[in-house]
Amino acid sequence: MTLQQLHYIITISECGALNRAAEVLYVSQPSLTSAVKELERELGITIFNRGGRGVSLTGDGAEFLLYARQMYAGYEELLEKYGKAGKLKKKFGVSTQHYSFAVKAFVEMVKTFDTVEYEFAIRETKTREVIEDVRDMRSEIGILYMSDFNRKALSKVLSSNGLVFHHLIDCRPYVYLWRGHPLAKEKEITMRQLQDYPCLSFEQDDNASFYFAEEILSTAEYQRVVKANDRASMLNLMVGLNGYTLCSGIICEELNGEDYLAVPFAGEGENRDIIMEVGYIVKKNAVLSKMGLLYISEIERYLGAHDGNTAALQ
Repeated sequence: MTLQQLHYIITISECGALNRAAEVLYVSQPSLTSAVKELERELGITIFNRGGRGVSLTGDGAEFLLYARQMYAGYEELLEKYGKAGKLKKKFGVSTQHYSFAVKAFVEMVKTFDTVEYEFAIRETKTREVIEDVRDMRSEIGILYMSDFNRKALSKVLSSNGLVFHHLIDCRPYVYLWRGHPLAKEKEITMRQLQDYPCLSFEQDDNASFYFAEEILSTAEYQRVVKANDRASMLNLMVGLNGYTLCSGIICEELNGEDYLAVPFAGEGENRDIIMEVGYIVKKNAVLSKMGLLYISEIERYLGAHDGNTAALQ
């Protein structure tokens, strides 16, 4: 069965006669008749009753025509979108943990393209969904971090999903809080100093492993924990509750506003030398699109030549 044969059947049913259908299709009537008979033999049914006044659908033919129209309509829709004269917009998506620098780079990338011709999407979401979006090709690129704590577990998950991780920057942890916080003027902050304030974290799936947490030290014992599922809520909780979160310290003030700052976290004992390795994930052996290449270039340009965190990135 071919799409051409389906087109023939649909046209014949609409014309009601083989000779008129042949004229519409620009084929000879013998060729059209032969194509119909070949399809009938393949299907084991008679599609048309043939008579002196034209053709009419048999019962089997009428049922077959319903499916034929659906299938051919889908084919025409594909042609409309993907054909040479198609109107389908080129798509590019990014899924990321909640990093303002990832959004900033996305904004700069989009500015260089005509949004009439392209469809862009950025998704600040849960760690598991970042991985699944790239795996399922909803997004070309995913942004997340690894550390000595979660590296083995995340690497295994990425590998099993056919994904690879590429390094962008190594960051020492910072305490992110609002400028009116009692600890905002400290040169560095210890875990002991944070005990009286709620720790804010981005909510993951109920059954998600703590290896998927966006914040470092996810297994530490916090007296108070408040979860949020978006960056705006997190910022509001910092002000309303004097909450804090542990992060990379790479903050885009242009997007988050000037009311927040990042203070170096002073780790102690086994937490003294914690490093967050921020990077991006793509499908294994993937060749980045021109949008993907420009997006990564914008992130690298924003991060610059920094080996760690600086006030200039806040």
